[in-house]
Amino acid sequence: MGNRLTQIATRTGDAGTTGLGDNTRVSKNSLRVHAMGEVDELNSHIGVLLCEDMAPDVRTLLVEIQHQLFNLGGELSIPGFELLKPEAVLALDDALATYNEQLPRLQEFILPAGSRAASQAHVCRTVARRAERAVVALGNEEALKETPRQYLNRLSDLMFVLARVLNRMNGGDDVYWKSERMAQQDPQP
Repeated sequence: MGNRLTQIATRTGDAGTTGLGDNTRVSKNSLRVHAMGEVDELNSHIGVLLCEDMAPDVRTLLVEIQHQLFNLGGELSIPGFELLKPEAVLALDDALATYNEQLPRLQEFILPAGSRAASQAHVCRTVARRAERAVVALGNEEALKETPRQYLNRLSDLMFVLARVLNRMNGGDDVYWKSERMAQQDPQP
């Protein structure tokens, strides 16, 4: 990466533009800047999640994800550059397999609820989906590598699984949606 920040208030963005990593300036409302902002917000939400109690392996995984999201943001800030490697997607696939195998099969939809940590993981899941949509929109207009889109797609799935894992900490469980259809099929006595 080229320039490192030496001061925060530069006033160079007062006209509604921002500098990219390749020294070009674009509108703060560009698709690229939107995608960068969504990834940054996701990383910040994961930082909030890390304030919660969790197993050390989950914490280590989330910290690694934060580093990879920083790589993704850097890649988005420099058109044509690659920082996020395909191996990062494979690491999420491995984590998905590991944590998902510990969970019971879902019988119904679950609500984004339960413990505070699980609920924050669900917030991360939804922000990851929004970041993915922003990257897809950018990719529809400009050439992008597949890895950023794949990483965000896999990450949102992983955050769903981690929410379920975090709900089970200390004996908790998922919060199931009370489906009217399911209630009619299985009336309680």
